[in-house]
Amino acid sequence: MTVLAYVGLGSNLQDPAAQLARAVAELASLPDTTLMAQSPFYASRPVGPQDQPDFVNGAVELRTALPPHQLLDHLQTIEQAHGRERLRHWGPRTLDLDLLLYGDQQLADERLTIPHAELANRDFVLQPLLDLNPELSLSDGRRVDQLRSECPDNQLRKLPPTGGSN
Repeated sequence: MTVLAYVGLGSNLQDPAAQLARAVAELASLPDTTLMAQSPFYASRPVGPQDQPDFVNGAVELRTALPPHQLLDHLQTIEQAHGRERLRHWGPRTLDLDLLLYGDQQLADERLTIPHAELANRDFVLQPLLDLNPELSLSDGRRVDQLRSECPDNQLRKLPPTGGSN
């Protein structure tokens, strides 16, 4: 059995758009997983410490047979391959991959919360999700378009496509 899963991507170090484009290609090659769609990339101010570069964010829609924790393991392996270091909460990073939604599943344990805990507060997460599926709703029935209309403004700017990667 497969489910639709949505993964958020973010970077603000070492050519962020290129980091995301490489990550999308790596996500497309995950076992038992098919890349269904990719959102455009967006630039936005950082959340948290402002003494860092702006972020580039996007999202992908995957059809996967991987269980959620196994998918998370793969996401963290890709982050590590990109040199991800967790030095400061909400600090700069080469790559951040967040499992945002996994079918209609709700999950909360020490490693993983689905839907992602901050999803409703991040325009740079909600807008790419809307680009992928304008009718998307969370498992609790909240519509992503409604969440987006209520979301704090983080000066989101859509980036032009580069090299056919978005």
